[in-house]
Amino acid sequence: MPLTDPAAKKAKPKDKPYKLTDGAGLYLEVMPTGAKYWRLKYRHAGKEKRLALGVYPEVSIAAARIAREGARADIRAGRDPSAERRAKRAHDALIGRDTFGAVAAEWLENKRAAMAPATEIKARWYLTLASELDHKPMASITPREILDMLRKIEARGTNETAHRVKQRIGQIFRFAIAEHRPGVTRDITADIRDSLAPVVVTNRAAVTDPAAVAELIRAIYSYAGQPATEAAMKLAPLLFARPGNLRAMEWSELDLDAAEWRIPAGKMKMREAHVVPLATQAVAILRDLQRLTGTVRYCFPSLRTPDRPMSENTINAALRRLGFDKDTMTGHGFRALASTRLNEMGWPPDVIERQLAHAERNKVRAAYNRAQYLAERRTMMQAWADYLDGLRGSANVVPIRKVS
Repeated sequence: MPLTDPAAKKAKPKDKPYKLTDGAGLYLEVMPTGAKYWRLKYRHAGKEKRLALGVYPEVSIAAARIAREGARADIRAGRDPSAERRAKRAHDALIGRDTFGAVAAEWLENKRAAMAPATEIKARWYLTLASELDHKPMASITPREILDMLRKIEARGTNETAHRVKQRIGQIFRFAIAEHRPGVTRDITADIRDSLAPVVVTNRAAVTDPAAVAELIRAIYSYAGQPATEAAMKLAPLLFARPGNLRAMEWSELDLDAAEWRIPAGKMKMREAHVVPLATQAVAILRDLQRLTGTVRYCFPSLRTPDRPMSENTINAALRRLGFDKDTMTGHGFRALASTRLNEMGWPPDVIERQLAHAERNKVRAAYNRAQYLAERRTMMQAWADYLDGLRGSANVVPIRKVS
């Protein structure tokens, strides 16, 4: 007699599993836990087998019967439904391993050790913007699909972001090729390299004219805010480090007796440790600051918690308070200011670039330069600090040029 829905609902658990039959091999197995499972008993190649058809009541009696008839059709055709299911699961697992999302996650894990934390965060964000590709097998993705997705990003007015996402997608395709993923033989983003609108490069705002620099330095020394922020503002032009490195400066990284700030590789954009020679003016500022924040980890701790550095917006906000808008000067602009003026003063470009911790594109040259110029940089940083002091005292300062 066929099983009814009321009978299935009322079936109570017992000490051992038991069956409620429906017919043609289909039955509901009631477990001691109260769970109820649909099973199909059948024979294939002379052997008795079982096939799971779902859990009641998520799978209704009607749905279980439809599944039973489908399985019986396979059996009549000489196929084993259990073997068919195992093969499908294996295929799905293989396809899942080769989807864009799976390969992207593997690529990120592979590259993570070589990425600065900020770079990893950005890479993850760029990949979330490409998430509509996640469930597609790499081999099935077309250039048109990628372009359509990137144009949605472009349409939001974030053209540079679209190019960055494309760049990451290309890296993942090249990684898939290297890992011999099935069907991936080339980086298909090359087909759309000219299809996105070009990025319009705008330099970060920075003052570079000596008279304007003098005004900026005098304004900084007139700043009346939080002492740690005041110290950071004074150090920004002296050190011209990346804003993220400056605000995350730790006392453990400083050797004030040796007049050096040693930034560990993990904090640097290029993942290479960097030494910043400290002029006497910078050491004096830090010694004053040490009396205020020297007992905590960060030189410039957050006002909310000393376990974190000050906000990335702190210096920019202080510049706004001093009257310098975002189109005139930014925290990152101190790097452009120093680079421009030092080059104009005649300091060797290699020394300036090494102090800026810019990557050397020539690998042989990079290997040679890595340990070079520390003495020259120490001289340059002191001369630069003296020059800024002179600007602060007078707008008519003769630049201190490199002695040849």
